[in-house]
Amino acid sequence: MKRTLFIILIVSALFLVGCGNDSGNGKSKDNENTITAWAWDPKFNIAALELAEKAYDGEEEIELKVIENAQDDIISKLNTGLASGTLKGMPNIVLIEDYRAQSFLQSYPDVFYELTDYLNPEDFAEYKVTPTSLEGKMYGLPFDTGVTGLYVRTDILEEAGYTVEDFTNITWDEYIEMGKDIKEKTGKYMMTVDPGDLGTIRFMVQSAGEWYLDEDGQTPTLANNKALAESFRVYKTLITEKVAGIHTDWSQLLAGFNNGEVVSIAQGSWITPSVKAEESQAGLWAVVPIPRLDIPGGVNASNLGGSSFYVLNTDGKEKAAEFLSNTFGANEDFYQQLIEEVGAIGTYMPATTGEAYKEKDAFFQYQEIYADLTEWMEQIPPVNYGVHTYAMEDILIVEMQNYLNGQELEKVLENAQKQAESQ
Repeated sequence: MKRTLFIILIVSALFLVGCGNDSGNGKSKDNENTITAWAWDPKFNIAALELAEKAYDGEEEIELKVIENAQDDIISKLNTGLASGTLKGMPNIVLIEDYRAQSFLQSYPDVFYELTDYLNPEDFAEYKVTPTSLEGKMYGLPFDTGVTGLYVRTDILEEAGYTVEDFTNITWDEYIEMGKDIKEKTGKYMMTVDPGDLGTIRFMVQSAGEWYLDEDGQTPTLANNKALAESFRVYKTLITEKVAGIHTDWSQLLAGFNNGEVVSIAQGSWITPSVKAEESQAGLWAVVPIPRLDIPGGVNASNLGGSSFYVLNTDGKEKAAEFLSNTFGANEDFYQQLIEEVGAIGTYMPATTGEAYKEKDAFFQYQEIYADLTEWMEQIPPVNYGVHTYAMEDILIVEMQNYLNGQELEKVLENAQKQAESQ
């Protein structure tokens, strides 16, 4: 009796060990076809992943499990987990903002699964391939575009005696001069900016093919950076000439244009759904290229934001890579649905000739807004964001305040350079 009971206990223990065994990332044979993904924004990124699961037509069935996390939480979890040296508890696929990608790729090169054999880099917008690659190898699947546009209220322009054409392919100084006149005639700001978030500076600098760092992605180039100096000058002029008002958070930004208090918006294309959310303004908006810096190399196109998908070196990495390749990396029909159902513009270039991209949007006076944004996307200068984008901006935010308070431009950028080098 005792011997029989002992055998039963041994068999039970072995069974429990077998059920509980994993490969270090929480997977077992029961869920080997499950792909997990971390992403933020259920109406955009997560919706795109769920649509991709429906579009997937690979040889093996897969089940996609998307876990919503705020972007900051994803960064925190990745930093904590990867620094500990284990991938246990990590997903197969993770969404990472393009500005942050190189910091992970360079710090943890062995953690990410190479996607070079699954993707054709020439199929994607050039400016998106740079931040998703390391040493000539692709590790990220370029996803959405942050291509910028200048969204303008046509009725307010007309009230002040201007047309959409007057604001098409102009410089920032031209924008400011017309903005001063419109402010005097209507009492409305042309745009709003947030001094605590230098996104406006970011896309101005990239529009001239420059960045905060040298081409190596490491060396600070804040002093003697013509694009940065011109962006600072324009930014201050926008504020001091009362062409731009101030917002301090996302809700204030939205309220400004949804309430009709702001004449234009210079933002990434992801702002489109927020503009269209105010249905009473249908037919009153148009989108034109952003103004350019009046320096050599300045163009009327840039990027603000955007993110891409990465596969971690966990069990199931091949299935995850195949899923991304089969959908975001190859399926043109999927990208048409992505525009129609989610309103997201991808950076997969073969899909941009599809019918959805040619749709005339009644909200924007039947403008082919997606075709226009895609055309401008192809003109975005590629730059190496490197690993220190937000560390640089922490410094620049303080120096911008010093500049607004009267310090000389050359001095504040020299101070920023010294701080960046010391860090």
